[in-house]
Amino acid sequence: MRRKLFVILLSFTLSQVNAQVKDVNTNETGEDYDTEMPESMRSNIESQYNIWLKKNLISFENDCMSTNKSPVVADSLIIDRLSRIPTVIEMPFNEEVKKYITRYANSLRTKVSFMLGASNLYVPTFEKALDLYNLPIELKYLPVIESALDPLAVSRQGATGLWQFMLTTGKKYGLKHNSLIDERRDPIKSTWAAVNYLKDLYDIYSDWNLVLAAYNSGPGTVNKAIQRAGGVKDYWKICKFLPKETRGYVPAFIAANYIMTYYCEHGICPMTNELPETTDTIQINRDLHFSQVAEVCKVDIEELRVLNPQYKKDLIPGNSFACSLSLPSQNVALFVNNEKTIFDYKSDELFTKRREVEVDKSETKTTHSSSRKAKVRHKVRRGETLGTIADKYGVSVSKLKKLNHIRGTKITAGKTLKIR
Repeated sequence: MRRKLFVILLSFTLSQVNAQVKDVNTNETGEDYDTEMPESMRSNIESQYNIWLKKNLISFENDCMSTNKSPVVADSLIIDRLSRIPTVIEMPFNEEVKKYITRYANSLRTKVSFMLGASNLYVPTFEKALDLYNLPIELKYLPVIESALDPLAVSRQGATGLWQFMLTTGKKYGLKHNSLIDERRDPIKSTWAAVNYLKDLYDIYSDWNLVLAAYNSGPGTVNKAIQRAGGVKDYWKICKFLPKETRGYVPAFIAANYIMTYYCEHGICPMTNELPETTDTIQINRDLHFSQVAEVCKVDIEELRVLNPQYKKDLIPGNSFACSLSLPSQNVALFVNNEKTIFDYKSDELFTKRREVEVDKSETKTTHSSSRKAKVRHKVRRGETLGTIADKYGVSVSKLKKLNHIRGTKITAGKTLKIR
């Protein structure tokens, strides 16, 4: 009963956040200051919702008491809480930041619950990569505003995955893309690519708020805004010259860090899941189908899809290049000990693409229409007879005479005969 009520509540909440939201304020020059929420805050979470709901893994933590509405929090308390988050990136408070905190704490409460549950699966990978490159750990919440922690998220412009890479940028940072695989959806590989990209952007700007703006709209857009602002390199000074969504991007990032830290204080409970707490990665060097792994290793195929979202067709193209397969840790030994059985299982049924095909060259009976297209003519040379011409083309003399309306056997040099 509790699950049914939750699904009804979730469906209603998702319908409320589908609409695009804009806010218009007045900037210091008296012009309209139009901002737009990041797409992840406007769109629903359909693919993530389906992944979790299909496996019936949605539930709230037993020791967490959720509320239907966030308590009203004074600005001074939000300012104090923000100052207590241990960050390198500057996270000031202003009306724009407050607006996004309010949205997360109220109309997007269900989405926050989803993201808190998903963070257990993805955030450890983010933290590991950021720590290795000595980047601010608070960047682990960048995918919150990029994709709502949905590895299958695709923006209107085609940006894909947790870190929302465009195709060209993804390829620049080594992410493969073809009919079978999109490594922008790979939680591990896309994270390392994103960390490299963020590091490159910081080498340009030496200011993390400008890095965030450039991550959202591109370095060229940020450079133009800096120029229009007279060369000042302060996000809060140049944001009025940035696109609408980028104006809201840094405030949304600050709000994401706030709500992912202080969710309890707003009566939001994380959703829990039964996905494995620990996974291991196996290198695959042969074509492998998820069904082979699922049926031999007794792993739910939906779980394999959640752990390996980079594969579009349940097929790992190991014959093309080395690929990775993430498995629950308890299933790794079973896979390693039964590799041959797994690769051989139903291989003829699952892999039907032929490597070689013989061309059928046997003679076939042609239709009337095809015979018209294959007309053959012969120009009679001096000394040729109907018999020699018939032998040359493998037809009978009588057929030649009938096709060319010849009564006797005499033919004239230079005349063109129909052969078929």
